[in-house]
Amino acid sequence: MFKRKLTALDYNDPIGCDITDEKQWRNVIVWLEDQKIRHYKIEEREALRNISSSSWPEALKQYLVDLQCPEDPAQRVASFDWLLGHAVRLVYGESVDKFKAAQPIERGADGKPKAASDDPFHHLDVNSPEFKSGLVSLATQLNMPRHEDPLVLLKAIAIIIKERLSKEAISTAGQKDTGIQLQLKNIDAGFEIKDPALLEAAKVLRLLHIQDLRDLQTKINETIVGVQSITANPKTDQRLGKVGR
Repeated sequence: MFKRKLTALDYNDPIGCDITDEKQWRNVIVWLEDQKIRHYKIEEREALRNISSSSWPEALKQYLVDLQCPEDPAQRVASFDWLLGHAVRLVYGESVDKFKAAQPIERGADGKPKAASDDPFHHLDVNSPEFKSGLVSLATQLNMPRHEDPLVLLKAIAIIIKERLSKEAISTAGQKDTGIQLQLKNIDAGFEIKDPALLEAAKVLRLLHIQDLRDLQTKINETIVGVQSITANPKTDQRLGKVGR
């Protein structure tokens, strides 16, 4: 029942804390005073820290009196709940601005925190002048055309870096493709030429043309994949009442 408050106070074991266990009870009280409440001066905490002493319950009773706790010291649950609430108020009071700026955790229908967005650029302020300037500079270095939407440009840059500047791409950049060894005599030119020299030249030209077509198809496929990776995740603009960019 104290899990949330103990978690807020950064207690090392908020789930396993058992105040019915005398040793744990005394230790957590000392921890609260030493780390969070700090009502006593260090030299005044000796009686409270002496958890093995038979007079410790009296020290706790006096401690609650000094804190002006309204709960009966004999009511352990009520006293502990008040101490936790008091500690939380003190921690909050020390860092009001920090906690006011904190963003609430989004939770699903099951009460569990929602998973972080799969979009790695989800939390970036892509409309800031500094970001746009750096993005344009990076695109220029990569010899890429500019785009008016900084998020689209950023994702395009990410694709280029992944495909051309990754460790795998760099390691294979200097390797030559030896291809397949073919014998011209086994190649069909597709038409008849009586001159043997012209026939071989025609076969070579046909092979080069086929290679150019394959390279073109590969580039077309890469372009399609690149465009799909940019446009496949439409954003919802509630102000415009539509889905898409």
